[in-house]
Amino acid sequence: MKFKILLASVLVIAGCQTTKETTQVDTNSKNTVVEQPTNTPVVPVAPVIKPPQAEVVKLTPQQQQDVWDRIAMQITTKIPNNKRVQYYRNWYLKNPRNLEIIAQRAQPFLYYITEQVEKRGMPLELALLPIVESSFDPHAYSSMAAAGLWQIIPDTGRRFGLKQNSWYDGRRDVVKSTTAALNLLEYLNKKFDGNWQQALAAYNTGEGRVFSAIRKNKAAGKPTDYWALDLPNETSSYVPKLYAVADIIMHPKKYGFHIPPISNKPVVAIVKPGVQMDLTIAAKFAGISLTELKDLNPAYRRGVTAPNGLNQLLLPINTVKRFKRELAQNRNASIVTHHHRVKAGESLGLIAKRYHSSVKTIQRVNKLKTTNIRIGQLLTIPTSPISLVNRQHRAALNVEAQHYVVQSGDSLWSIARKHKTSITKLKQLNRLSKNTVLKKGQRLKVSASVKKTTASRKTISYKVRRGDSLSVIAQRYDVSITEIKKWNNLANSQYIKQGQQLKLIINSKVKA
Repeated sequence: MKFKILLASVLVIAGCQTTKETTQVDTNSKNTVVEQPTNTPVVPVAPVIKPPQAEVVKLTPQQQQDVWDRIAMQITTKIPNNKRVQYYRNWYLKNPRNLEIIAQRAQPFLYYITEQVEKRGMPLELALLPIVESSFDPHAYSSMAAAGLWQIIPDTGRRFGLKQNSWYDGRRDVVKSTTAALNLLEYLNKKFDGNWQQALAAYNTGEGRVFSAIRKNKAAGKPTDYWALDLPNETSSYVPKLYAVADIIMHPKKYGFHIPPISNKPVVAIVKPGVQMDLTIAAKFAGISLTELKDLNPAYRRGVTAPNGLNQLLLPINTVKRFKRELAQNRNASIVTHHHRVKAGESLGLIAKRYHSSVKTIQRVNKLKTTNIRIGQLLTIPTSPISLVNRQHRAALNVEAQHYVVQSGDSLWSIARKHKTSITKLKQLNRLSKNTVLKKGQRLKVSASVKKTTASRKTISYKVRRGDSLSVIAQRYDVSITEIKKWNNLANSQYIKQGQQLKLIINSKVKA
């Protein structure tokens, strides 16, 4: 009995150690499944080992390739979806070309502005404010006399340290105006107890008007948040425009919108030549067009950097080495000293203008405590030769109405364009062959129709004020003392008295 049980157990174990192949056999009556045992040994199955998943590294905002993404990742303000925001968001989405143009203009500046906003710990949507203010046009000028990317008015500019004179307008200096604008925004934010919407409204319309609207609502028992305030239409639209742009930048896929990327790295650098420079020469040194240089440096009003130390330049970062090399090679003649003997009717203003210098520079070099000068006085005037190029060029244009003196870099094409004529006419007038090469100093005939252009002038009546002198008045209106005497039959008299009426014939662009 024990033997039978043992035998049965062995058979069971053996059965467990065989594998079974299952095949299906087709019959006429039915499908019959037949199990066919085999003696194939069992191959142990290796455990499935999943490879370790690569750790996903999240890039910080500063590590993004696109500065738009850098901004979007750091906007923490909750954007309301009210009608005003919806209206401007829809407008931008329906007019994509607008933001495309803005992105092109912003390319040199947005990285710098973003960095400055980050350093101060301010809301990142503020980096987008120039979109609303000026469409990122550095030359922008409003009917209210606001200027530059940040649209700063003259008084506010002076209040926040932006110099403005006939040479230079700090409101258009991208670097300095950004500092001033962010200082102003921080000031307003504190004034409005940390309420950024009210601070932005005040940036647009003035803090007094916003405080007045808040007081009015308080007195009426109404809410005093930005959305409830009775403000001018432009100011009521100001924050919604900014929020609409911010919302699109944050959710481009959601709105099916593509904005041209801007590299998240510095593309411009500040260079300080240390001398007054003609922008034409500066552009040549940097290897860029004059237009590009002026777009980067719109603060300079006369085509040259200012003579009083305000001469830094913003240049594409990949041109800085070349610029410095070219400047160093010309440094041996960086300053030219002129000696000028004062003639009758001249003022310091006229002399400074003639030498492309400034009254303060001439005063400092000659140790003059006042602007008074005398006939025959010898003045020393330091001038950068780089700043002389434009004056020499203009002088060449004035060599007779129908002639032009060839300057370095001129071509027939550039001369023809300058004088509104054609290359063919220039060749005919000067009997030039097809292969003629122009030489510096060569005198060419240009179209006979070319004439000297003189600025339009106007006659005004000026009432002499306390402290006035002929020299002061001449300098103020950019005329000579001799001319004032001639217009008013003053003969050789230098004396005028308070209340006296003087006839002045001045440039129409000069404010009376």
